[in-house]
Parts: sequence; structure tokens; C-alpha cells
Amino acid sequence: MKTIQEQDDFRSERLVFRIPGVPAMRLPIRLPKLTNPFSTMVLLAYGFGAVILLGTILLMLPVSSQTGLVTPFLDALFTATSAVCVTGLGVVDTGTYWSTFGQAVLLVLIQIGGFGFITVTTIVLIAIGGKFGLRERLAVSESLGLERLSGILGVVIKIAIFSLIIESIGAALFYIQWLMMGQSGVSLWTAVFHAVSSFNNCGMDLFGNFNSLINYQTDSGTLLITAILIISGSTGYIVVMEYTRKRNFFKLSLDSKMVLLVSFSLIVIGTLFYLVAEYANHVTLGPLTFPQKLMVAFFQSVSPRTAGFTAVDIGGLRQISLFFTMFLMFIGGASGSAAGGIKVNTFGIIILTVIAALRGKSGIEAFGRQVNRQIVYRAVTLVFIYLLTACIVVTALSITEIFPVDNLFFETLSALSTVGLSAGITPGLSIAGRIIITLAMFIGRLGPLVLVTTLVKRQQPVDIDYPNENVRIG
Repeated sequence: MKTIQEQDDFRSERLVFRIPGVPAMRLPIRLPKLTNPFSTMVLLAYGFGAVILLGTILLMLPVSSQTGLVTPFLDALFTATSAVCVTGLGVVDTGTYWSTFGQAVLLVLIQIGGFGFITVTTIVLIAIGGKFGLRERLAVSESLGLERLSGILGVVIKIAIFSLIIESIGAALFYIQWLMMGQSGVSLWTAVFHAVSSFNNCGMDLFGNFNSLINYQTDSGTLLITAILIISGSTGYIVVMEYTRKRNFFKLSLDSKMVLLVSFSLIVIGTLFYLVAEYANHVTLGPLTFPQKLMVAFFQSVSPRTAGFTAVDIGGLRQISLFFTMFLMFIGGASGSAAGGIKVNTFGIIILTVIAALRGKSGIEAFGRQVNRQIVYRAVTLVFIYLLTACIVVTALSITEIFPVDNLFFETLSALSTVGLSAGITPGLSIAGRIIITLAMFIGRLGPLVLVTTLVKRQQPVDIDYPNENVRIG
């Protein structure tokens, strides 16, 4: 015989739907209690999955398409997953296929995906007067990549305000820029959509025909505004606010220093690389003037790390440029931001580890601080599992698709890193290929966070030191 408390706990584990005048319906789906970090990740996966499913249903409605016809389930699922995971890959053209209603659905999905499901839920509950205990704070802190629990609600509110302000400024700048340039068909809706997509590092656009920003190659204003929004979204609120508060690079935390230094280095190296490699390529930078080449090269060094916008034909890049683009996609943006990839924080740790090994040092040091060895282990583990997952996805695609392996690897990294760039093969993927890429986008969005949280949860203090023994390498 169950007590009243046990019955309440039992009932709270199931989804409940209430409709006025109709008895409550309880679905036999048990939701995990937030008793440990891993269960919060399961909740996060449930949340993202539920949002994707809801988005899929809305996109399937006739009102969501320009033609007024029902969108096939797989196409709607692929698009919804791409939007929620802020990837930007598409099997149909966003600007010409979806109606204003469908585009509005995508905009909301992008915003939810950029904020994060837990963060959005927190914002909604705050608005309606909800209360939060230790478990709820733990879920939010993990979704944001924070180690502390104090002040979590304040951070969430500040993130929401910061995001909306930056997106609003970006939309206004886009609208003014396009009016000044005399662009035809300019609308405030296009400006808003592009600003939200840019800041949340999604890469979806309304310009049509899968052209992204290719028609804006000579519009330095549009490229610069887009790049600034991408950088703001991929750097993350925590780093931006810390720098704004201290205004001195050397006073920042080691994490913020690493994010800014690695990001700046990749942008500079990427700009120089694309400028040299594509300078004479008549398909990409060749026809442009030098200032235009420099701007496009800068933009291409920013976007591939997470956003997915492009100002050149990706299929027209030289092989070495395609390989370098995959390298940038692999790294991604900062932890706790809208970006994907292994994150610049992780890449920085790997670089420091290599430098320490070459110098014969046992400890990892940077800016007068020593990095915890457990952090190094997690970084190496994340990179290994990421590459292993990419190899598995490429192997699966090579079985189901007829495209060259290099294109499949490019598509895989774009999906896993939630970038959204494509060599032009996305619309031509088979049903099996679309399902594989859909799963890759979902894994790429949630996988790193789940992995790192699990590693933290399983970390155990070492009570006994065993005798050392060498193993040959190399």
C-alpha cells in the first residue's frame, strides 16, 4: 500500500495533459528526477527532443510552406533538428520553401536552440513566478557550462537580456544597411531573422536558392555586421561580460583569456590563409578587389567555426581550403555559447599539453596558472570521442551515399559541429543519409555537454599511487 507521498512522487514522474472539461490524461513516460548531473542531461535530451518534435509537427502543416502543401515528415524533422541544434543545414531552401509562418517557427526554434532548452525553461518559469531548488539550479548551471550554483537565476536573466539587445541592434543595423545600399525586397522581418540566426550561430537565411551571403560579397557592411554577431554569440555571455567589467585582458580568468586568445588567433590565421589560398581563384576571391578580398577572407575565417554563413561558393574552394575549413569547424566556438565543435577552450588545452610535452614539463601552465590534470584528461577524451563519432558517421554515410568521401566528411563535421556549411550535397542525401545527419546534429549539440558532465560525475579521488612503469609510444 503506497503512502500519499509515494503516490504523489509516482504521479509526478509521468507527463500530464489537462484539457478543460476533460479528465486529466497521464502518459506512461517517466521523467528523470534531477538527482545527479547525468539525470539532468537526460532531461536536457528529452527537452531538446520534445522541442524538435513539436517543431516538426508545426513545419509539416500546410500553412508552413509556400505551396500550401504538407511537408514530408523527414524534411520537416531534418529542418527542425537543424534549427534547434543551430546547425543551419537544410534539405529545402529556407527563403523560398517556407512561408512566413514556417519561417517564424524556425526563428523560435533557433532562439530556443541558441539559449538552450534548460535556459529557456528557466526564463519562462521565472516569468510566471516559478521557484527553483538545488536540483533545478544544477541543471541550469550544467547547461550553461558553469561550475557555481550561486546567482544562476541572475545569470540566466542577464543572458536573455544580453541576447535580445544584441539581436535587436543587429536587426536594426541590417535594416539600415540594406536601405542605404538600395537592396530590393528589404524587409524588417528579413533583418530580424538574419540577426537572430547570426547571433545564435545557426546560419539559416532568407535570401533564397541556397546562396547564403554570396550575393553580398561586395557589401562589407552586411558581412561585418554578420561577423560581429557571430563572434558575440560564439564567445558567450560569460566571457563578454567579464571583459566588459574588467576591460583588461591580463585581469581576466584563465578560461576567458584562453577563449579570447585562441579565437583571435584563429581569426587572424584564417583570414591570412583564405586570402593567400583563394586570392587567384576565379570562383571565390579572384574577381574581387583587394579590400573586398580581405573582408571576405575575414568573414570566411569567422563563419566556419560555428555559424554556417558563407560569402563564397563552398564547392568552388580549393582542396586545401576545404580541409582548412573542416579544421575550423572541428574547433568551433567557446564553451557555454551557442557554438558547436570541440570548443576553443578544449583546443587551447590540447595546444598547451603539446607545448608542455615538447618542453619536457609534467604540468600544464598558462598565464602563471596551472591547469588541473583532470581538465586535460577530459579535453583529450572529448577530442578522441568526437573524432571517433565523426569516423562512424562518415563510414555510415559512405555505405548509404554515392558522394565522394571528402564531401561526406565535410558534411559530417558540419553536422557534428553544428556549423551548417555544405559542399552542396545536403539536398541530394538519401533518406538514410538524412536520418544519419539528423542524428549527427543532435549528438553534436548535446554530446559534448553530456560527455563532460558524465566525466565530472565519475571523477574519483585517487587514494593509492601505484608504481610507475613506462609504455613505448611513437
